[in-house]
Amino acid sequence: MKLAEGIRKHGFRKWYERELLQSHGHLALTFLSSIGLLAAMEGLFTFNGLADKLLDLISIVLCAAIGLWALRSYLRLLTQAEFAASQASCPHCESYARFELEQESPHQLRVRCRKCGHPWHIGL
Repeated sequence: MKLAEGIRKHGFRKWYERELLQSHGHLALTFLSSIGLLAAMEGLFTFNGLADKLLDLISIVLCAAIGLWALRSYLRLLTQAEFAASQASCPHCESYARFELEQESPHQLRVRCRKCGHPWHIGL
């Protein structure tokens, strides 16, 4: 979910929590696909039939592709969430994640602190 849409729908803290949960779900998928990859590699060297080896090769390629996709998604989601969270404190009163969205542009969000009313930008 995009940051501006998430702030409007859930607020920053809930958006951040959801992004972290989603990214760590991708990390768990990476772990599971690496286990599948190792199991398929072990099967490749233990079975003798051509059909078994072909099935193991397909499993290796599939597990590797899923694992790379999941790892890439984990890193992307985590980096985006942490980058936004590092800018979520009001520079004037230091309150964290207590802001309202004022304006959205392609590269930044203009927000206003709920506590002191100070506006600032959050880069995307």
